[in-house]
Amino acid sequence: MLQYKMKKVISAYGEVLRLVRRLPEDSRIYYAKYARENFVNYREVDPNDATALQELLTRTYKHSLWVLKKYSVEEAAADKLKNICCN
Repeated sequence: MLQYKMKKVISAYGEVLRLVRRLPEDSRIYYAKYARENFVNYREVDPNDATALQELLTRTYKHSLWVLKKYSVEEAAADKLKNICCN
C-alpha cells in the first residue's frame, strides 16, 4: 500500500511538470522550480497518513488549475492530474 501511495505522489509530480510545458515559455522555469520545491518541502509527510497525503494531492490539483487558468490553458489539460490526485 505504501508503495502505491508513493507512486501516486511521483505520478502527480510528473504530471505537474508536463502541465508546466503548456505554460508560456518565460513562465516554465519558475513553475517547474516552484513545483519541485513544494514536492521536496512536503517529503516529510508521513506516507502512512492517508488524510495528509490526500489533502496534499488535492491541493496540488487545485493549485495547478489556478495556474492553468491564469495562463488561459484549458482545464481539460489537467484531467490526468485530476485522475491521479482526486481518485
